[in-house]
Formats: sequence, C-alpha cells, structure tokens
Amino acid sequence: MAKKLTTIFQYAFFLGLGIFLIGWSLKGLTHDDKFHISRAIGKGNFWLILPGIAISVLSHWLRAIRWRLIIQPLGYSPSKLNTFFAVMTGYLANQAVPRLGEVLRCTTLTKYEKIPLDKLVGTVILERLVDTITLLAVFVIALLLQPDLYQTILTTFFPDRQNGKESNLLLYLALGIAVFIIITALWLFISKKKFADLLALFKKIALHVWQGFIAIRSLNRRWEFVLLSIAIWALYGASVYAGFLMLEETRHYGIKEALTVLCAGSLAMAATPGGIGAYAFLVQKTMDLYHLNTGVGLALGWLLWLLQVIVVLVVGGLSLVGLPVYNKHKALQQPGT
Repeated sequence: MAKKLTTIFQYAFFLGLGIFLIGWSLKGLTHDDKFHISRAIGKGNFWLILPGIAISVLSHWLRAIRWRLIIQPLGYSPSKLNTFFAVMTGYLANQAVPRLGEVLRCTTLTKYEKIPLDKLVGTVILERLVDTITLLAVFVIALLLQPDLYQTILTTFFPDRQNGKESNLLLYLALGIAVFIIITALWLFISKKKFADLLALFKKIALHVWQGFIAIRSLNRRWEFVLLSIAIWALYGASVYAGFLMLEETRHYGIKEALTVLCAGSLAMAATPGGIGAYAFLVQKTMDLYHLNTGVGLALGWLLWLLQVIVVLVVGGLSLVGLPVYNKHKALQQPGT
C-alpha cells in the first residue's frame, strides 16, 4: 500500500509540475507572440519531420546496441531486436512516470532473455552515469564554442548582476538542499522507511554502479562503446538541428545553438513525465538567450518534444506488440521445438 502511495505521489507531483509549466508558458504569451507562433507554423517545412523521426529511431537503435555491449561481459548476449524492443518499451513507460522506464526495460529483457534482473539494473545505472558525463561534456563544448554564453546565461537568468550585485548563489543552493531533504523526508514517511533503509538503498545503488564499471573494464570493444556514445549524442544534436530547419525563424541557427538546446531539453526530459511542459518551457527559455521571439521559441520547443513523443509512442507501441511475436517466432526456430 505504501509503495502504491509513493508511486501515486511521484506521478502526481511530476505531472502537476508539467501542467503548471504548460499553463505558465501559455499565460505569458502576448498577442504578438501568438501571431509569431501562427506565422511560424504556417511557413514551416514539416516534411523534415520524416528525417527527424529517422534520426531519432537510429539514436534509439544505437542506444540498444551500446546497452547490449555492456551486458555481454556479464556472460549474456541478448538479441539486438529484443534489446531494442526493451529500450523502446522503457521510453514508453517514461511517458507516464519518470525513471519507470529503466525498471521496465530491465524486467522486459529479464523475461525474454533470462538475464538476472540485478545484473541488468547495474548496467542501466552505469549507462545513465555515462550519459550524465556525456551531457556535461556537451555543455562544456557548447560553452567553448560560444565564449559569451556563460555571461549571457547569468545576465538573462540573474538580471541583478547587471546592477553590480552578486546573486546569492548560496541561498539557491540552500533552497535546493532544503527541497531535497523535504522530499526525502516525505518519501521516508509515506513508505514507512527508516534512515537505515535509505543508506541501504544508496549502498545497493553503489554496488550496481560498481558492477557496471567492472562490465566496462571487461569490454573487449571499448572504442566501440565510446564511438557509440558519441554517435548517440551526435544524433540527439542532429535531431534538434532538424527542428531548427523546420521553422523559417530558426533556420539560421546552427550546431552551437543546437547543443545548448540539447542540454536544456535533456534536463527537461528527466523533470516531468516524458518532458511534458518542461521541455517546451526550457527550450523557449534557452532560445531567449539567442533573442528568438518567445512565441516562436515555445513553438520550437513543442515541435521538438512532439517529434520525440511520436517516435516513442509509435515505435514503443510496436515494440510491445513485437516482443511476444518475435520471441514466439524465435522459439520456433530453435532446434528441438
């Protein structure tokens, strides 16, 4: 019962945050912003959605190949198609509850490939850790390519610096820590856990991460793993750039701006179910840095978000159907069946 209440609370909180951001974004639109939105949509090159979808699907396929590469040193070699299906069903679950997909794709692969669940959890945690490091690297590259970006971010989001006053970053840090403590306390109270249980959870996560690192150290094709990681994030950036090309007002933006939007969008996808509300909001705020009209920035954010959601819903749904069909066919092809 407590676990169900925790899940309901988590879903309601993140979904509520997404709805709040949607309302906040739309409420701030002026008549001029709405005019720019309708104009941008009316002149859009939406045939580019097709290559955008192809880029997105390819990035998911490469992610499945990379995950399989991490699993193999553990003594298991799942089929590429089952691994891809598991990844896509995981993305589909993330549209409902953030991070639920990581659990679902592990249980899916456990069911069809008979791989121990605890071993798969370690590989997924490692994969997310690698993605976090890669995201930080992308942000650093964006800053190096745009030397004035850091100052622009400060003056845009901390305007009091323009008056010669330093923003109280310690206050923001303290507020963040306070929110984390409050959420942790609520989780302990609702799930009726003790602090020792929380420490045990952290130790378990650390053990999974360590198992994942052992898997990477055992990789026979480390360079393939590195190249796949680079290719995945390069395709993410290419997907954003394809979105730029769809709208007349954003076609002049290039890879530098795409990398900045990619960083903001990646954070948004983790903030709310499937990035609803948060993705368009953060993309719009990011494009403010490049002096794009607020309405067009919001339209761009929704366009990029819808592109990803369409892929996840369609390919994820087909994966759910394809898993039993493919594995039934696979079982019939095995000798002795």
